[in-house]
This record gives sequence, C-alpha cells and structure tokens, in this order.
Amino acid sequence: MYMDAVVIAGIVAVLLVLGFFVGVGLFVMKDQKAHGRGPKEKGKQGGKPV
Repeated sequence: MYMDAVVIAGIVAVLLVLGFFVGVGLFVMKDQKAHGRGPKEKGKQGGKPV
C-alpha cells in the first residue's frame, strides 16, 4: 500500500480520536467510583414534574 502523508495523517487522527474517547471513558468510570451513583442514592426526588 502506498503510504502518502495524507494517509499517515488520517491514521494518526483516528488514533487520537480513539485515544480521546478511551481517556474520557476512563475518567468517567473513575469519577463514578469516587462520587457514588448520584443523587438517586442519597435522596429520592419524586413528585410531579413542573
């Protein structure tokens, strides 16, 4: 396969996007473990919507 600069730049861009989403996913998972499941666990906010 002919490796042009555009092909290499495209592969790098795809890898950077995938790395970004993996990093965000890991951050969210760590943050959920640190802060619990959210406000539903602490106190239920029931009732009719406004």
